[in-house]
Amino acid sequence: MTLLRLAILFLSLPGLAIAQEDDAPSPERGRAVYDVFCQSCHGTGARGDGDFADLLSVQPADLTAIAERNGGAFPAEAVQQTIDGRAEVRGHGVIMPVFGPLFDRGPARRPIGTGAPVVNKGSVADLVAFIETIQRTE
Repeated sequence: MTLLRLAILFLSLPGLAIAQEDDAPSPERGRAVYDVFCQSCHGTGARGDGDFADLLSVQPADLTAIAERNGGAFPAEAVQQTIDGRAEVRGHGVIMPVFGPLFDRGPARRPIGTGAPVVNKGSVADLVAFIETIQRTE
């Protein structure tokens, strides 16, 4: 099988929506990234109550209240910096999450041996877009 055919086959697999850097951020793709990388600590409802939350020394943040904590405005750039490791997160050390190197701004890569989404700059933008859609309005 030629490399081109293999690439087309790979890209057509269901559930592997891969953001290109020139694509508009997609909350739907962001949800897929969230489900793989964030849900275990932040929970299915993103309120900081994931399966691993009780194992952490610092409780995960309620991601649905980011705008509320920021006076009603969603700080997209600050959220992106938190995800990609440019901002320090208390309780996680310098890199958040613990697999933070996957979320850097470098070339796309897939965690070895997983069906996880390819992580790249577009994936981070998608994740930020998803988190913005789940903000509480109350």
